[in-house]
Amino acid sequence: MSSIAISSVVLACAVGGALVGIFLRSVLPGHHLAPESKGVVTAGMGLVATLAALVLGLLIASPKGSYDTQGSELTEMSAKVVFLDRVLAHYGPETKEAREVLRRSVVRFLDQMWPNDRTSASGTEPGSAGAEVLVDKIQELSPKNDAQRTIQAQAFSIVMTLAQTRWLIYEQNVTSVSMPLLMVLTFWITALFISFGLFAPFNATTVVSLLVSALSVSGAIFLILEMYMPYKGLIQVSNAPLRAALAQLGK
Repeated sequence: MSSIAISSVVLACAVGGALVGIFLRSVLPGHHLAPESKGVVTAGMGLVATLAALVLGLLIASPKGSYDTQGSELTEMSAKVVFLDRVLAHYGPETKEAREVLRRSVVRFLDQMWPNDRTSASGTEPGSAGAEVLVDKIQELSPKNDAQRTIQAQAFSIVMTLAQTRWLIYEQNVTSVSMPLLMVLTFWITALFISFGLFAPFNATTVVSLLVSALSVSGAIFLILEMYMPYKGLIQVSNAPLRAALAQLGK
């Protein structure tokens, strides 16, 4: 399910819980709504609210940290791409083909991770733009002196690091929130809104307050799910560093 669909389900559960509470208020005998009963319900729901707040805090902190980490990894990878291009340029004109492979690799990566913002060279063949091809091109170089041998070794080390970072980004891109945890959290939220509706007077102010609260909680769930999809959702990691790196390649 998409983040919008899941957050909509949470919103529906919260609003539905409030409506159930309002309905129960109208059908329960008076002694069920006595101050003593209200005190017990308030204490129990206070514990549930504390648990829900703690879990929400953890759920927000985890994807936020992952989101920031992937942004940093992308920026670091962009810097290494430019550095690799400069290292290959320093080697000599023999690396022209390797530098072109590097450029096509960056274009392909942009098209894969941001398919809705395609580059002008999106027609590049996948087989000719992979990191493996770049590794082969660097290994095929024939250094004529110690300086070129040092540059070749350094370029090989950089491209291997870039390949590792690329696969790390791919793997992190499939991370998602635990659905059982999300279901338990939704149950807690529903129980809380039932208690809100049970003791709240039915008027416009109360209804608007409950609706705003439900929207806020579902909005938090939406943000959590979106930050777990930094290359697919509405809240995406910026590709500006990599595009800036692409503009510097081949110069």
